[in-house]
Amino acid sequence: QVHLVESGGGLVQPGGSLRLSCAASGLTPENDGIGWFRQAPGKEREGVACISRSDESTYYVDSVKGRFTISRDNAKNTVYLQMNSLKPEDPGVYYCATVRTVVGGNQFYGMDHWGKGTLVTVFS
Repeated sequence: QVHLVESGGGLVQPGGSLRLSCAASGLTPENDGIGWFRQAPGKEREGVACISRSDESTYYVDSVKGRFTISRDNAKNTVYLQMNSLKPEDPGVYYCATVRTVVGGNQFYGMDHWGKGTLVTVFS
């Protein structure tokens, strides 16, 4: 059974940084992609970044390119999201999920398993 646990959320000022972690267990080869998603109050959940566990391919939505970096440590079964230069539009609950397919470099499909999320708040 796949189990995902996020951590690392918190309060940060605009321009600040946070590193989120997604600890995974029970992954199978078909769970190659691990993605980060976020949901702000009143908005739909959106994909942020995704990484392939097998070939380290990474994918980002345009709004976070150059500011966020996704990485993974397969030995620890953990995927990270380093978030720099945080903006007022970045807060929300950040979730990690398994991803089956990435289309067009920034559209993530087939999220079969989700964590419970970690809250990121950006305040001035």
